[in-house]
Amino acid sequence: MGAAHSASEEVRELEGKTGFSSDQIEQLHRRFKQLSGDQPTIRKENFNNVPDLELNPIRSKIVRAFFDNRNLRKGPSGLADEINFEDFLTIMSYFRPIDTTMDEEQVELSRKEKLRFLFHMYDSDSDGRITLEEYRNVVEELLSGNPHIEKESARSIADGAMMEAASVCMGQMEPDQVYEGITFEDFLKIWQGIDIETKMHVRFLNMEAMALCH
Repeated sequence: MGAAHSASEEVRELEGKTGFSSDQIEQLHRRFKQLSGDQPTIRKENFNNVPDLELNPIRSKIVRAFFDNRNLRKGPSGLADEINFEDFLTIMSYFRPIDTTMDEEQVELSRKEKLRFLFHMYDSDSDGRITLEEYRNVVEELLSGNPHIEKESARSIADGAMMEAASVCMGQMEPDQVYEGITFEDFLKIWQGIDIETKMHVRFLNMEAMALCH
């Protein structure tokens, strides 16, 4: 009786922290146990057997995001060696769809959190800026599966995308002006009006969040 009471208390606590319902927590716990092989923690190698990730060109960045201390809300930088179920729920909560019961302020906060998670995927050195090199690396990785695009073309595309982003944030740039990179506030401006809510969600039975990070 005591153990059952303790377990239900724990679920209620997790509901409050993550916004997931008890049913969703139960389904995610089953997925966690599948990934961990019934162990109490997950390590990076546990993601090797996720089919949706196998062919994803930014697979390493998606997996890294699960262990990023910034996403785990455990610090401004660094990576965890392993994560427990509560950590796993914290990460999955970024993919939680917008709830119809949310007010405008809660919707805006949810959107901001999703974009912060995405920003951290680009900002690989945790310096609070996305540099041209970081942005180019991601674009090149995304284009790496396309045999019709040469490396130089991928670089040009990345450079063009970065200059466009910079112009959104800073207005028209002079030819000799150096842009140091995108801050999170800049990132919010760039994504203004783009529907991130429907792109970052999770279907709880098959953990589609993995597939949606293409």
